[in-house]
Amino acid sequence: MALLPPDPKFILRGARAEINSLQFFCGNQEQGPPILFSGASNGLIHVWNLKIRRADTVLDGHDGKSVYWVQTLRGRESLLSQGRDLQICTWDLAEGRNTVTDSLFTESVGFCKCSLLRMSQDRWLLAVAGRETSEVQVREMPSQKLVCTLTPESEARMGMPMCLRLWQPPSGSSPLLLVGYEDGSLALWSIAEKRPLSRLPCHQDPVMCLDFDPERARGVSGSSDKAPSAWRLDAQQRLQVYKSLTLTNPGVADVAIRQDGRILATGGWDHRLRIFGWKSLKPLAVLDYHTATVHCVTFSDHDTPSDRLMAAGSKDQRISLWSLYNEA
Repeated sequence: MALLPPDPKFILRGARAEINSLQFFCGNQEQGPPILFSGASNGLIHVWNLKIRRADTVLDGHDGKSVYWVQTLRGRESLLSQGRDLQICTWDLAEGRNTVTDSLFTESVGFCKCSLLRMSQDRWLLAVAGRETSEVQVREMPSQKLVCTLTPESEARMGMPMCLRLWQPPSGSSPLLLVGYEDGSLALWSIAEKRPLSRLPCHQDPVMCLDFDPERARGVSGSSDKAPSAWRLDAQQRLQVYKSLTLTNPGVADVAIRQDGRILATGGWDHRLRIFGWKSLKPLAVLDYHTATVHCVTFSDHDTPSDRLMAAGSKDQRISLWSLYNEA
């Protein structure tokens, strides 16, 4: 007999706005209790203490404009946030501080979330949509130095970048960037060579979200249709579709692959979370808790199976926390 879908482990309330972005930081016991950062449509960032299940801190640095991306920079002591005020803010959260120490003006009016890749202890790469149509800039952080500007040939007519994913090949070669575009295509860019290595038309509508598994050279993307696309890279770094998932209802707002490579989660316009086996892409569960679009879904960075959590944020102003398929 099939197991019934589980209920949420617990719910976080109190953001009082649509939840657009989530980011875990679990660390170890010396670093304090596990926390979850959330960015909301009212411009606020909540720092949720998952031990007491309440917000320890609320950050306000985007002039009331929607926050749609948050990402830790140095553990729990530093945070990046991106808002509709066209600013990417750097926050100092060490020793109880909650101040913006720097900001980067993006010049992009779209909704494309940034992507961050750690290169060394104190150096990161940040990919962000640029001012011109189809343009993506890659900057070094925290210096904000421009590394390169990536723009497709004008005849490609790919439209605006909609989602980004920086990653480092396991071989240790130079970083690569996956970009989902307004025309429904994906492109793989070489940062070092400043050129596209491969392009793949995989959706009829704009690519709304993507995630990538560098270890297995496989990824997944979602759009407004009801067919998330799974794709892979061959030995020549060419993108290839190998399977399309079929959902009951259209609209995928976010996708996330768990760090252990076991499961894939999608957040839908139909208010549901869907869980798949990442290796087989077999449907495992449909989680029906939220009452509005699920905007974002993410997994905790804990290595201990019993502590792994999935978080989902919704237009209904709630964050659900789930413990799923954690058997070793």
